[in-house]
Amino acid sequence: MKFAHLAQRLFNVPLAIHPAKAEVIMASLAERLGVTHIAHAGPAEAGAWDDDDDYYNRQGDNPRAGYDLLGSAAVIPIRGTLVQRLGTLRPYSGMTGYDGIRQNFLMAMSDPKVEAIVLDIDSPGGEVSGCFDLVDAIYNARGEKPIWAILNESAYSAAYAIASAADQITVPRTGGTGSIGVIWMHMDWSKALAEGGFKVTFITHGECKADGHPEIPLSKEARERFQADIDAMGDLFVRTVARNRGLSEKVVRGTQARTYLGAEGISLGLADRVAAPDAAFLALLQQLAAN
Repeated sequence: MKFAHLAQRLFNVPLAIHPAKAEVIMASLAERLGVTHIAHAGPAEAGAWDDDDDYYNRQGDNPRAGYDLLGSAAVIPIRGTLVQRLGTLRPYSGMTGYDGIRQNFLMAMSDPKVEAIVLDIDSPGGEVSGCFDLVDAIYNARGEKPIWAILNESAYSAAYAIASAADQITVPRTGGTGSIGVIWMHMDWSKALAEGGFKVTFITHGECKADGHPEIPLSKEARERFQADIDAMGDLFVRTVARNRGLSEKVVRGTQARTYLGAEGISLGLADRVAAPDAAFLALLQQLAAN
């Protein structure tokens, strides 16, 4: 029943994720979201978007850390869909947890062998919950050690929010930045339930208590209220990126959650230079050696 767990993380919650990625996930789950699969996932079902990504789950040189120390730079991998709590220090099964990124970042900041931190990012974004607290923690650590976001290949939405907190962002020619926005997808299961012979009755205290549940259609009033929440989160996203990148809120808001390829993002101030990941990492090591 892992697909029920995935559906609960995808639908009826605010996401800072590239729309194309959301569509891919929705398509992959569509055949599995029949009435017979509507259930609540237990702890053992917390799992995967896919099952073939073990590379970043290795232990590295320091079994207590989820980052690799290459030269004097700590490389923190940020891969796949971003979630609030994953319970591992490295990306696992196509996901990375904000909890793991935070712990890795704090360990690297306090590690005397680490002179610089690389956020090695290739992610379409993910959950809003937990994202901006992590972004603030990275931003507030600026000046202690160099922090570079090296995109390998893209950083969209929540992943871009994280990248924007770094001192410098490099992006490959074919990589991307942007998607500064929030999306909320309401899954209405009411027709499927009715066709399956099910009728759900909510007994609530408070007339808005059941708003947003997938078992019932979304009312006009509930939609307006949720839109206000999404707008508030979007405004937070805009303010955060504007602060991190030294841009005006008008410029950031004017992107309207568009994505930008390579040098196009640099022209807007969303990244600093075009560079292949290995070239960007070498430039950082050279900078450290020169200092």
